[in-house]
Amino acid sequence: MRDGRLIYLVGPSGAGKDSVLARLRTLSRPADRLLVAHRYITRPADAGGENHVALSEHEFLQRRDAGCFALHWQSHGLHYGIGREIELWLAQGLSVVVNGSRAHAATLGDSCPHAEVVEVTAAEAIIRQRLLARGREDAAAVDARMARNRKLADCPAALRIMNEGSLDDAAQRLLAWARGETRTTCLD
Repeated sequence: MRDGRLIYLVGPSGAGKDSVLARLRTLSRPADRLLVAHRYITRPADAGGENHVALSEHEFLQRRDAGCFALHWQSHGLHYGIGREIELWLAQGLSVVVNGSRAHAATLGDSCPHAEVVEVTAAEAIIRQRLLARGREDAAAVDARMARNRKLADCPAALRIMNEGSLDDAAQRLLAWARGETRTTCLD
């Protein structure tokens, strides 16, 4: 049995990663042998956005120090982790999609040299509009995120998906990549 593929999904806040992943879960079939990993986050479970495992900072650090995470990073004052269960899934030949971090992607070579970075993004005006519409941050915080987005815009990705149209289109493109049906480097 060959090892599965680790697909490390990145993109700016507001690009629609959570929506694309939620749709991917409904589109994939058992024959795809594809799982989307849950993240462990130091954020309340009812904070909105993705379905995640909520941990206190103390719990997170305990798990990190005990080696429970295959991947972990900090961003926007929160801790994020991906459980070691993905190692079992990959060893079983399953492909695993991880909702990652553009800043952390640069360090993947050490822990996951075969990870495939896929970026979901959109035009700056669309991202700004989405961030304002979701109402989690005021305009100043959105401006700060937009400035950070520009600094991280050069994240190297094997595939770039522009999520500006139909959510189904973006999710289908990610699914086609995960299935190995396409190996082009940019899908607009």
